[in-house]
Amino acid sequence: MEQLNIVGKRSGEGFVAHKAKLVNALSRVLADRLLLMDFTLGRKGFLGYIKALSGSNIVKIVPASTNGNASEAQVADKRLKVVCGANTSYLVDTSWIGDKTPMTLAEVRISPDNSVKPNIGSLELSEVLTRMLPFTATDDTRPVLQCVLFKAGEGKLQLVSSDGFRLAIVTLDYDDGEGQVLINRDELKGIASALRKAKRVRLGFEKSGDKLEGMNLTIDTEAIRYTWRGADGEYPDYEKLIPTEFSTVAHLDTVEAGKAIASLKAISDNPKSYAIDLTIGEGKIVMANPDEIADTVIPADTDGQCSVRVDGGYLADVLKACGGMVDFKLTNAYSPMLFTADGYQVVVMPMISDKAKEQQEQDIETRKIEAEAQAVADAKAKTETKPKRSRKREPVAVA
Repeated sequence: MEQLNIVGKRSGEGFVAHKAKLVNALSRVLADRLLLMDFTLGRKGFLGYIKALSGSNIVKIVPASTNGNASEAQVADKRLKVVCGANTSYLVDTSWIGDKTPMTLAEVRISPDNSVKPNIGSLELSEVLTRMLPFTATDDTRPVLQCVLFKAGEGKLQLVSSDGFRLAIVTLDYDDGEGQVLINRDELKGIASALRKAKRVRLGFEKSGDKLEGMNLTIDTEAIRYTWRGADGEYPDYEKLIPTEFSTVAHLDTVEAGKAIASLKAISDNPKSYAIDLTIGEGKIVMANPDEIADTVIPADTDGQCSVRVDGGYLADVLKACGGMVDFKLTNAYSPMLFTADGYQVVVMPMISDKAKEQQEQDIETRKIEAEAQAVADAKAKTETKPKRSRKREPVAVA
């Protein structure tokens, strides 16, 4: 449910508002239906109509029943009177609403001023949401992963999304309490572009009215109050999936890397699913087709050497989301990879090649040998440090 706060003046049962402010507010609503003075209108149609009005910068909207000049038919049919300059129209209830109009609703309220005390930047939150949504799951069998996790506490706000193969995390400063809620990706569509038009934004958590343990997410702007009910479910323990130890690090330009990926995609037999072999080291990254029919080299600041196979589409999405310069961190050919850029982290699972399997088997065998050697060493150390028992001679009884 959304609440549209129109800055205007009351006029009987209706209101008077500046046309530009009305258009701006309507363009930021995500819902498809408007509840306006007991009238329900299609938002897109109503917005288009207001834009088309001319002759005045002021729009007056009142129920037709309050106007003595309205005809009996217009009053009986429950119409909404809209006046702008020389233009006057009587809108029928449910105008611009069809059978296929989604049942999303925004309630319109009128106030002389709507003050919002911001606690987060509008453009900052817009950019974060744009980065998070591409990494949510589209599979209906995993409803929790179709959501973005909002988690606040200890002066930070974390947004988390994952599709099972990629995990995206953004951390922002947030000193406005604690809370945690899951919001479905479909409900967040469009909010990023709407927030770009906002001057002030306040994000908060509140208890859901119909659930004892439920939570809602609210985003207040000077024009719209967005409220989403939290989804049921528990988000996976994502923190343990973030790698912390690395053997190789590369600092690279995402634009140059994106061009290299595009060239390999163009030569692939299946542009929707194509693998890329990355070889990092010696101040460069070599991207190659697994069939060795094409490769391209991009410069990078590197520390260490490693090779890994990744899904080209996944890699392109991650680099696009990061933008600019990014740090690419690897442990080996079969462990999760980490991309970081300005508080933004994306964990990506590699594709397991024959070379990666061989390396994994070798590492498992090496760890097994090391564990056995350590067990023997521990047992030996325990024996050497075990205190020796002193043998006391028992007194001999003399007859």
